[in-house]
Amino acid sequence: MTRTARLLVLLSAVVLLGAVGTGAVLYGADRADRKDQEQVGGPPVRPGEIGLGGGRGQLLFRNLAWGPHRDEVVSVPAGEPGGVRTSSGLKCLRFHAAAGTGVCLEAVHGALDDTYRAVVLDERLRERRTLPAAGIPSRARVSPSGRFAAWTVFVSGDSYAGSNFSTRTSIVDTRDWHFESSLEDFTVLRDGRPLRASDINVWGVTFADDDRTFYATVATGGQTYLARGDLAARTLSTLHQNVECPSLSPDGTRVAYKKRVPGASPDAPWRLYVLDLATMTETATTEQRNIDDQALWSDGSTLVYSLPGEYGADLWTVPADGSGAPATLAVSAVAPAYLR
Repeated sequence: MTRTARLLVLLSAVVLLGAVGTGAVLYGADRADRKDQEQVGGPPVRPGEIGLGGGRGQLLFRNLAWGPHRDEVVSVPAGEPGGVRTSSGLKCLRFHAAAGTGVCLEAVHGALDDTYRAVVLDERLRERRTLPAAGIPSRARVSPSGRFAAWTVFVSGDSYAGSNFSTRTSIVDTRDWHFESSLEDFTVLRDGRPLRASDINVWGVTFADDDRTFYATVATGGQTYLARGDLAARTLSTLHQNVECPSLSPDGTRVAYKKRVPGASPDAPWRLYVLDLATMTETATTEQRNIDDQALWSDGSTLVYSLPGEYGADLWTVPADGSGAPATLAVSAVAPAYLR
């Protein structure tokens, strides 16, 4: 074989190897790209339109399954919570909605640090007003009428389990945009007398249907209380001890909440209870795991709450009257809202 022929063979081999290498890289990149586009850890998700006004019988939540729609607000039929999810494209850390109004707590990613904001949404999930959120989002609620939205953030610390944390809870009136930036400015009444303390924290708002009354947790002196709030009088009146993250039943007679129980781990201290507001009688649910969430009533007898899951969190249900057993509602999901 001549020298020229040998050079041609060598050149052909180099070209062939290069083509094979390039093909392998492109094939791997294509597979990785397709994998990134797949929903992992939950039912399929398809993009679409979600409405808050006429979509009765829908369950909305933040989708946590890995894929292109992770962290987006999705919708499923309330009767088919494990079905195909319709994604709005809206990303929220916390979300809630009622009567055509939504609130989305968002992260704004900066070059050096993240900041947060609360976005009030209309029935088509379009932005109506953006308001400041002073820290890491924790809780969000919209009143049954859709008039008021509330949210709680951590301004220091990132867990309710210990005592080294501080929260900020805000409420906005979506009719006139009157903004209460901190419920700690309300007068706290204990046994009917004003409580003056420098360590008051307020979190976990839940609204009654009269557009005036709400309930929240008030903490001071190492104790937590269920407090009834009055938006017109700007007061918070303590009612019952050892109540955190209350959730008012649809008929306004009971509050679901997380309660610190004796003997539990300091890192996992809470169990899910229900309080009768007329008698102040407590009922323990059959959920024996630690609940670090603000439960939601799916109807007058069932509670929905999140627990840690493979992809972040799953939604579970349990009867509110202490009967039955916990059951999985939806995997890879958090921050639910029922459109009734």
